Amino acid sequence: MLSQEEIWDAGAAQRYDTPGTGMFAPEVLGPTVDRLAALAGDGRALEFAIGTGRVAVPLAERGVPVTGIELSRPMVAKLRTKVDEATIPVLIGDMTTTVAPGPYTLVYLVFNTIANLYNQAEQVECFRNAARHLVPGGRFVIELWVPELRKLPPGQPATVFHAEPGYLGLDTYDVLNQHVVSHHFEFGEGTEARLFRSPHRYIWPAELDLMAQLAGFELESRHADWSGAEFTAESRSHVSVYRLPR
Repeated sequence: MLSQEEIWDAGAAQRYDTPGTGMFAPEVLGPTVDRLAALAGDGRALEFAIGTGRVAVPLAERGVPVTGIELSRPMVAKLRTKVDEATIPVLIGDMTTTVAPGPYTLVYLVFNTIANLYNQAEQVECFRNAARHLVPGGRFVIELWVPELRKLPPGQPATVFHAEPGYLGLDTYDVLNQHVVSHHFEFGEGTEARLFRSPHRYIWPAELDLMAQLAGFELESRHADWSGAEFTAESRSHVSVYRLPR
């Protein structure tokens, strides 16, 4: 299996940003930044897996001091084309062990990235690392998709999670080990297609809550999106806010 450094290489960093569309669309970023700014309050924010600064840059522009931790040097290099080190400091390292100068009122981890940690023990350590950065009463926010196992007929290991002209997204599941590989196919008018794959360990919301408890957090809220829609059995993702006791 490829390491995260190998997956998030220079090519992936170059393709990651899609200004104005997809994850970078105003209707996606706007509510995300609004909610995070409100949760940070007058304090500082730390982003685990800051990437190219999709969220951190507009959050810093809102006046929230942001620091990042990121494993991929090419992703940070892309971030540096937008802002300098003084504006958004970034530490190169793993989000389970790397410690940034703090403390912070908010640590956040967006767009399913906790699932990049490929086993349960590392995911628990991610919570513990968030806790060690936070002030009493500080919050850890996670955005994560809900595994779509209900879509899997017996004997079928894959689901299509998105399809549009020029793009097909396919997830293949190993339900015994809670592993999933996301396959992103991009194609044009011809017969050739480009494939990007990334492995993940999926987490059920109840399991996520137990990880939080092990690190000393309590669940404060869970919504279906950044705008605060109700989380239901049909929700495909969630934004969960965990809080340390004061």
